[in-house]
Amino acid sequence: MSELREDIFGLEVKKHILWEAVKWQLAKRRQGTHSTKTRGELAYSGRKLYSQKGTGNARHGDRGANIFVGGGVAHGPKPRDYYYPLPKKVRKLALKMALSSRAKQNAIILVDSIDLGEVPKTKRALEFLKANGLEGRKVLVVIPERDQITEKSFRNLQTAKVLPVEGLNVYDILWADSLVIIKSALDKIYERLGS
Repeated sequence: MSELREDIFGLEVKKHILWEAVKWQLAKRRQGTHSTKTRGELAYSGRKLYSQKGTGNARHGDRGANIFVGGGVAHGPKPRDYYYPLPKKVRKLALKMALSSRAKQNAIILVDSIDLGEVPKTKRALEFLKANGLEGRKVLVVIPERDQITEKSFRNLQTAKVLPVEGLNVYDILWADSLVIIKSALDKIYERLGS
């Protein structure tokens, strides 16, 4: 595609950088609200189960020890934030590489506009996909800025996502088999990713 800029859509794809970006993105999304109780947090008595010596059994302290069923969990998960920083340069490069990988596969379709009428209609969105031979494929539609009609029209389709340029990310680009980019969104992509 001659109208796509080489410095954004023509890079050599390095899988490790894409992996790094996807890993960072998914880690950032994690809630991290998982929690288990340690033996100190259980509502058991701290009473010693039986004498230390003379019973012939193993030595035990209280009922909440981690080797008992219903006891505390040793080294279990506690609420934490999974976010870690990834340099902006790497994030930008990964986004360019994701776009380049789709361009290399000829999986980018440029359209002037998507005419879906005045009210959101999933039927019209389906007709648009059929007309472009994208039926049954995972499609990412890139629009210049948020647009309720486009977003709501594609919302019920499991194989389609709509993103404005500011929300464009590596994970969703790699998820999609094909990218549909509205031409007016291209300039915004250049603005966002241009060096």
